Amino acid sequence: MLILSLETSSPVCSVAVHQAGVLVGQAELRLEKSHSSHLSVLVNQLLENTGHKLQDVAAVALSDGPGSYTGLRIGGAAAKGLCFALDIPLLAVSTLQALAWQVAAYTASPEAYLYCPMLDARRMEVYTALYTYDSREILPPTALVLTPDALAEQLGGHRVLFFGNGAVKFQPLLTEQPNAGFLTGIEPSAVAVGALAWGAFQRQEFRDVAYYEPFYLKEVYTTTPKVK
Repeated sequence: MLILSLETSSPVCSVAVHQAGVLVGQAELRLEKSHSSHLSVLVNQLLENTGHKLQDVAAVALSDGPGSYTGLRIGGAAAKGLCFALDIPLLAVSTLQALAWQVAAYTASPEAYLYCPMLDARRMEVYTALYTYDSREILPPTALVLTPDALAEQLGGHRVLFFGNGAVKFQPLLTEQPNAGFLTGIEPSAVAVGALAWGAFQRQEFRDVAYYEPFYLKEVYTTTPKVK
């Protein structure tokens, strides 16, 4: 069972291929605003480099959000197009849960921590959630305004690892908190999406391709340009 995974919720455009939950190959492009022009190229190159064709793909998984509105929209459109064309199911994996998984998977004694991914949501706000090492949700995805007292209850009884591009805004507020640990350089990856998607595939947790919409978490506000 070959699953193609797409991650477009951040500036990193990432794709991966898993065979029955085992990573076969991955490709990433760290170039701002590259998703619309490079996503299909990355997919085709990765499949070719791993000796596969689009017709070999049994399902498409994508990062469900929250994250960049434009990035999620591009990823969703690409995934739906592939699923329609190939007549295969669509899987959606929480961006925050995937981030937590990829940190827990490479942490020594992972059961000793809670995992708190944070994605920048402008100003002092982040998209965040809280997970155990085995991806159990402790705090559901939420838009959180960062203050010194934010997550005080969780930090009072647990060691918590913070990571993602929003965590850097929280670190200066917790200099006196011994239970808070911060990791840098953690970006969303299609590898984590694909790893979690295999379980969802086995459970047949498929999304409706026609009506699927990414999980933006917050309502998207648009403005109309002023006419001079």
